[in-house]
Amino acid sequence: MINVTYTVKQAFASENHKNVQTFINDLARINNPDLRYLASLDKDGKTFNHFAFYKNDGAQKVLFDLPSFQTFQKKRDESGLEAPPQIRELQLIAASFDIF
Repeated sequence: MINVTYTVKQAFASENHKNVQTFINDLARINNPDLRYLASLDKDGKTFNHFAFYKNDGAQKVLFDLPSFQTFQKKRDESGLEAPPQIRELQLIAASFDIF
């Protein structure tokens, strides 16, 4: 599992939200059973948190190769971030629902 947290400028938050929703919609259409993804927004309205759950390296590649995900990353990075992405690899120890 990977967690990515970053903060965009307030003026870009709405566009970033739309860009996230676009690649999430594409992931939902693909419906890869080995890949789960969720994104959230902090109360400040500009700090985004992403959680990616991969069953294997192939599932991670599906995400990274997705054109809408690449577009999201490019636009996010070019927006002039207030805080750059902090990437953390986490170990899932428990969940109240089936991830895979």
